[in-house]
Amino acid sequence: MNPTFEILAALSFCHLLNDMMQSLIPAIYPILKQNFQLDFAQIGLITFVLQLTGALLQPVIGFYSDRHPKPYALAMGMGFTLLGMILLSRAGSFGTVLAATSLVGLGSSVFHPESSRMARAASGGRHGFAQSFFQVGGNFGSALGPLLAAFVVLRRGQTSIAWFSVAALVAMAFLVRVGSWYKGSGAMHAARRAASSRHNAVSSRQVTFAIAILLALLFSKFIYLSSLGSYYTFYLISRFGLSVQSAQIHLFVFLGAVAAGTIVGGPVGDRIGRRQVILASILGVLPFTLALPYANLFWTRILTVIIGMVLASAFSVIVVYAQELMPGRVGMIAGLFFGVAFGISGIGAAALGELADRTDIFYVYRLCSYLPAIGVLAFWLPRVETLVPHAEAVSAVVPELEPAAE
Repeated sequence: MNPTFEILAALSFCHLLNDMMQSLIPAIYPILKQNFQLDFAQIGLITFVLQLTGALLQPVIGFYSDRHPKPYALAMGMGFTLLGMILLSRAGSFGTVLAATSLVGLGSSVFHPESSRMARAASGGRHGFAQSFFQVGGNFGSALGPLLAAFVVLRRGQTSIAWFSVAALVAMAFLVRVGSWYKGSGAMHAARRAASSRHNAVSSRQVTFAIAILLALLFSKFIYLSSLGSYYTFYLISRFGLSVQSAQIHLFVFLGAVAAGTIVGGPVGDRIGRRQVILASILGVLPFTLALPYANLFWTRILTVIIGMVLASAFSVIVVYAQELMPGRVGMIAGLFFGVAFGISGIGAAALGELADRTDIFYVYRLCSYLPAIGVLAFWLPRVETLVPHAEAVSAVVPELEPAAE
């Protein structure tokens, strides 16, 4: 079967809009810091609230919707993001900022597991490709947020954030159409049957062991990415004396590299095996992270691009690998891993902000440079490709989708 590209494109585009709005919040930290006289610990708390509300409900929503799919949940979830953008544009206190970010996080907690499930349903069996294609929209959105912040919000002020609520309305229109496809294509009923008749690809002990390793790898990956996503602009301003706008552009370049790396990981995992990609992506980036704290501005630009591309290739592969470990739990796995990713990022941002206040931002990057060494654990992941025939893995999830994919 071939992927349903129209659906994948719509989901990827909506992922772009969703993550653009979400990444806008860290991108305007310099404005919020100045407007509300915040310290680094409070900046970290904003990220903590954003990521935590975007993490807590994801596995629960995924688990529930595996058995009870809701085709229009995506559009309804985007409504929370719409409200969050409007509230943030009018926030007059730190507490209101936290309330607005929690609404944006809540919208993401609905969006990610449900859209990941629909992307897999539209994959035509090319699960790695579909997951990467879906996720790259989010990465481009994450890169676009800081750029728009630099050229729109930094120039026109906090109230201009309200303009981005239009993106939520556009996404809701697309997601209603995607929900109609999901309801009418047979994918929703196939997913429900797969959840009720599932059996794990490997033993329960192997699944538990592998999931624990994958969570450790996510810890390594997302704590490190959180150090760059939340504090890279401050690092560049403090160490190299860049302007806020120039630092935002550097952040955009880094996040663009993350987007480019995402699209590569899934297809390569389909071709050569997901375990190999996971190992190369996490452990392979270690020499570059170790060099970054000692690099000049030129090499900082080069190294952050390499780090972003290599690290980003892992996440879609990790999600698909875990879904193959536990067939019929597509939404729960997507919710778990997206949720853990957001939660780790939030906790990491808060902890790193506190550490930066107690030491300095340069110490944070020296400490974080060792995190990819955790990637050595990937050597102990089971080889799922040899345990689960590809055709069986496809038919377990999308047995009725061939007419819709033509």
